[in-house]
Amino acid sequence: MFAWLVLLLVILVLALSVWQRIRYFRKTIDENNLKASPLSLAIQELISISGGIYLSLLMLVSFLKLNVPETIILFEFSIDPLAFSAIGLAIIQPVFLTLYHGIKKNFPI
Repeated sequence: MFAWLVLLLVILVLALSVWQRIRYFRKTIDENNLKASPLSLAIQELISISGGIYLSLLMLVSFLKLNVPETIILFEFSIDPLAFSAIGLAIIQPVFLTLYHGIKKNFPI
């Protein structure tokens, strides 16, 4: 039961991340030249960012010759720890960008 609750929480946070990305794309893209939907752009960006983070983490682990387990079991789910870390960082990235832009707007240098 607890595993389903955690899975639901992860899905909720993922939805919040995609929603933040959709808001960003709606603000920055000219509506006359819009070909893809904001949802598809947000999911595309989420996957590309998490892929870049995953490759960076993989190179770092390989370079430092760290022993990282192939999979870990988390609430009855077997996952790759590097991939989980990469998608987690990509999910919370829009929140930090929003905070950064808010601080930058309120406290200009």
